[in-house]
Amino acid sequence: MYLSESSFLLVGELQTGGFVGFATFELRFRDGLPLEKGKYPGQRPRTETSEGIIRDYDIAVKMRDGVNIYVDLFRPEQPGEYPVLLAWAPYGKHGRIKYSYFPHCGVCDSDLSSLAAFEAADPRYWCAHGYGVMYADPRGAWGSEGDLTLLGPQEAQDCYDLIEWTGVQPWCNGKVGMHGVSYLAWSQWKAAALNPPHLAAINPWEGVSDFYRELAFHGGIPETAFLPMWLPSVSFSKTRVEDLVRMAQEHPLFDEYWQSKNADLSQITVPCFAVASWADHGLHARGTLEAFKQIASKEKWLLIHGRKKWENFYQNAERQRQFFDMFLKSKQTEVRFWPKVLLETRERYYLGNFRPETDWPPPQTRYESLFLDANTGEMGWQKASVEAEARYSTGSGAAGATWVQFDHRWEHKVELTGNMKLKLWVEASDADDMDLFVAVQKIDRSGEIVPFQFLGNHEDGPVALGWLRVSHRELDPERSTPAQPVHSHLREEKLKPGEVVPVEIEIWPSGTLFHENEILRIVIQGKDIYTYPHDMNTNAHTVTVNRGDHVIHTGGRFDSHLLIPVMAESIPE
Repeated sequence: MYLSESSFLLVGELQTGGFVGFATFELRFRDGLPLEKGKYPGQRPRTETSEGIIRDYDIAVKMRDGVNIYVDLFRPEQPGEYPVLLAWAPYGKHGRIKYSYFPHCGVCDSDLSSLAAFEAADPRYWCAHGYGVMYADPRGAWGSEGDLTLLGPQEAQDCYDLIEWTGVQPWCNGKVGMHGVSYLAWSQWKAAALNPPHLAAINPWEGVSDFYRELAFHGGIPETAFLPMWLPSVSFSKTRVEDLVRMAQEHPLFDEYWQSKNADLSQITVPCFAVASWADHGLHARGTLEAFKQIASKEKWLLIHGRKKWENFYQNAERQRQFFDMFLKSKQTEVRFWPKVLLETRERYYLGNFRPETDWPPPQTRYESLFLDANTGEMGWQKASVEAEARYSTGSGAAGATWVQFDHRWEHKVELTGNMKLKLWVEASDADDMDLFVAVQKIDRSGEIVPFQFLGNHEDGPVALGWLRVSHRELDPERSTPAQPVHSHLREEKLKPGEVVPVEIEIWPSGTLFHENEILRIVIQGKDIYTYPHDMNTNAHTVTVNRGDHVIHTGGRFDSHLLIPVMAESIPE
């Protein structure tokens, strides 16, 4: 439970998310959670040496405004100057969160050293290979001074200051890298956009880059499960913490508050090895791929997999080291021969093949339209000449169907890799708005839904997901492409009674192989299609605007269709 709330007016210069200027918004705070509830050991500045590692605990580092934050440093016992890998997140440098909290995540705590913090580099491995590892408690987190804000301009500035302090210490060779998963990746976008001189390379492993679109509001629909579950883990503070739930309630549109949390990715020039997962729909999948497209780094590589993110992170330590050895130690490594993009095409849960690509999205992508036909429930290459409608109910206890689906059976093997777009002509029978939920599924030859890895620890997920609140259907003309609609989320456009409107739904990217006689299926309904208990590290949208029936119009005047990214070499002419 939070203890109390307060607020203040934030006025500051923004150079984030394409917005440059001055932001004025009221930032809400609540008192932090008691540190003892997070098993905080207290501040005990000390140096210990064991198993070849020097361990400096609770080093005070002064920020430019005089506020002290505290870090732990692990470095090789042998004297020397070493590159340092920085992990920045408010989860607690003392390693409060354990992987045992997440069943089936693929990581056992016993596989890591007792020094390892959540989603971060393990000092046992990295110190043995000539690196220092630093864990930071950001401003306001745990024992660090100040108020805790989440991924805003202040946090980015503090990370900059810590990088620059680290780079000139006698135990550092002058080169700092950033490393880690999720929040630890997200913070890399923020810090790297400021270009601290001692930041030599980043390795963001599955991190959001657009807080509004990828976490807080999917398609404009508020997320109601992951955020409430996650926020307590980033709320341990002696002072105050940003009240993100309250801020989301007060800022339902993409305004200056949300812009302040997005890095100006075009300013990032540091070498980057980015990693994304097809499995992280509703969290990190979109953000990492969007960031890779937008960063200006001349030396950048992308790995896309369909595996469990934490398991994959620790299994790839050698690949990570090849990257950091090149840019933090000036070694000539195998990175020189890496393809720019290495991606996995999935067939089902933990079955897939990796292949190289020259860029993201793959330049040989051919976009094709599959037209929906409400008469048959199928999708085909030709638009039906006869108009038809598919209807489903969004009310609880409804007697009629609560979803609709459209199938396309493949006559040959085909690979679909990239973003899909679903264009629908829709109507609400009893409401002035609609929340649409879309899942892409693969159906095998026996008619069974093929399972895929989903988020950190689920093994029965979809090919891909998409969402849209219809009043948020307005597109951002500068960012949208024919294959990927990007909604502006700047205003609401309510429906009039009986009005039929076209909407374009962004389906998050995926990479999937279909064989002959397998089916590509689209499911559309008025609530989440994949649901799990809310403590299982998944997202949900339990508060919708839906009432009555939703109607989807197809054929004739209504070109409702699914735009699919076909790998050109995988489909016959």
